Amino acid sequence: MKMKHIMTPSVVSVAPETPIPEVARLLLERHISAVPVIDASGELRGIVSEGDLLRRTEDGSHPHGSWWLRHFSKKGASAADYVKARGRFAADVMTPEVVTVTEDSLSSEVAHLLETQRIKRVPVMREGKVVGIVSRADLIRGLAAGKDMASPPVSVADETIREQLLKELEQADWAPSYGISVIVADGTVRIWGLVDSQGQVDALRVAVENVPGVKGLELSVETMPPYAWGAYGWVA
Repeated sequence: MKMKHIMTPSVVSVAPETPIPEVARLLLERHISAVPVIDASGELRGIVSEGDLLRRTEDGSHPHGSWWLRHFSKKGASAADYVKARGRFAADVMTPEVVTVTEDSLSSEVAHLLETQRIKRVPVMREGKVVGIVSRADLIRGLAAGKDMASPPVSVADETIREQLLKELEQADWAPSYGISVIVADGTVRIWGLVDSQGQVDALRVAVENVPGVKGLELSVETMPPYAWGAYGWVA
């Protein structure tokens, strides 16, 4: 699923000179957590989030910190903190380094980006311009609609299905070490053998379901804890 399929195209934005109280009201009224800052030429200048506003002190005073830490801090950083705390416009409090994606970015990539960057939404760009916004809620709605899971039916040879599945199992650190047999006939995967836990059973099912061309699955496996394998002479 690409971002152009699930993004919100009507972008709510502010200008660099938008007063901060107006930015705060906009976030509250639209029930959003961040808003991009776009100048008159359409260029993305930054983004103002709830966190940017919350970092401002209530009375606009200098951010709290010990005197000795402020003494050894760089003056440039102190000046930037002053602007953040007492600035009156969006440009003063915005985060200028904006994480962005494109219309063709995949949902899995964007989900990873939101998680690693610890952000809730990200602008979608086309040729340097903001054309949409994607939030965590958009990704969840896309998943609920089945856009990310559904794939067109394909016809794949049984041998190819088996090869792809075995390759996946070889690369998986959770795969059973012993006693697994895999046969594919008319698109149906049949697996026999022994596994360590129910977790491995579930992982086998998911691995099979993600191989293109699979029409069905028959699992005939038994769970045997690792400590019992030695009794059958299967421990290497």
